[in-house]
Amino acid sequence: MEERPAEHATAVAPPPARDGSGGPPPSPGEPAIWSRNFRYYFVARSAGLLSWAMLPVAVAAGLLIDGYGLGAAGYAMAFLVAPFAGLVLFGGVLADRFTARRMMIVADLANLTAHILLALLFLHGIDHLWQLYALLVVAGTANALFQPGASSTVPLVSRDVQGANGVLRTSEAITGLGGPALAGVLVGFGSTGWVMVISAVAYGASAVCLYVLRLGTVPAPPPGESLWSDLAVGWREFRARSWLWGVIVIWMFYAVLSWGPQLSVAAGVIVPEHGARSFGLINAALGAGTVIGGLLAIRYKPQRPLAAGAVAMLAYPLYPLGIVLGLPVWVLVVAQVAVGAGIGVWGVMWATSVQTQVPGEMLNRIHAYEVAGSVGMYPIGSALAGPAVGAFGTDRVLLIGVVVSFLTATALLAARPIRTLRRVPDRR
Repeated sequence: MEERPAEHATAVAPPPARDGSGGPPPSPGEPAIWSRNFRYYFVARSAGLLSWAMLPVAVAAGLLIDGYGLGAAGYAMAFLVAPFAGLVLFGGVLADRFTARRMMIVADLANLTAHILLALLFLHGIDHLWQLYALLVVAGTANALFQPGASSTVPLVSRDVQGANGVLRTSEAITGLGGPALAGVLVGFGSTGWVMVISAVAYGASAVCLYVLRLGTVPAPPPGESLWSDLAVGWREFRARSWLWGVIVIWMFYAVLSWGPQLSVAAGVIVPEHGARSFGLINAALGAGTVIGGLLAIRYKPQRPLAAGAVAMLAYPLYPLGIVLGLPVWVLVVAQVAVGAGIGVWGVMWATSVQTQVPGEMLNRIHAYEVAGSVGMYPIGSALAGPAVGAFGTDRVLLIGVVVSFLTATALLAARPIRTLRRVPDRR
């Protein structure tokens, strides 16, 4: 079920323990999901997700309204995303060395500061773009420090890890829908700065909620090791689990050839034919489907979670295939609901598997490798969308995405370590 190198026992065990918050862990008598710790963590995570969802829309729209071109908006997104992609691995190492909770609080405080300054910048007018870009670098770096702990904290705050992931996935989908909409409305009223104020308040609330968590002792790597040594140990542990790196390798192809290009290619077909409102409705349906998938995954607990998640991912080709076939908007909406449900189920099964199969002292680093290897490939696929359409045509690019997404689910099911990985029972 879990592959670990033989030398792990002497190299890493027994890990020293650190105090995560100065208090005892949750009592076994508390609810399996909605324990005191999880309630605070849920508020913290939802607040951060809402702010992160609002930021790109607010910045891009605010720049365009202030008279800056698409080039400035594109550079802004690059300065936001690049630090996250480049530093998330080090975020995992630092979270293991200093505890994820501390790094998440530091990240929230950095985001709080950056968003206050962004609010002042937009309220008083942007005189120099480099000031905006520098603050976006701070925000991207802060999220790189926060992200590894966002995964590793879940097993510490809830006895029902899969149920907790289902709740968090649902929250992620809702904030992903509501955040851009709220930001768009506020920017439309000329209030880009107030979007940043709301985000700053949200990050402050997140920091407070994380501060009051009672996590008890948290596993730690051996003292005296260098940053690079910790990173190398994390890589060895990542590589030692064939089910883990197998999923990431498969996902890298999927991100570049299917997931990455789809949004912009689909927009290029749907917006001219059906209008921007229809395209917005179709993408809202994806979020609604993700909510459904998250809710389903709270209760549905298969013995082989990755196999069940892979079956759910078989819904993904429905949407791009519907575009190629020229199906009406309402059918595409239904297809996106199914796609979202599949993605929601897969996301919960995958997150739960990583969080329950990987030792606590390694989880932050391994999650960082996971994010860097899978999500990090999405921008490449997105960047290749335009040249690919120019070379092969829209329908062929979408059909390639259909085939690759089907092969992704098939490969996940065909790989024995992935297909046969069994669920770890909930803590009692």
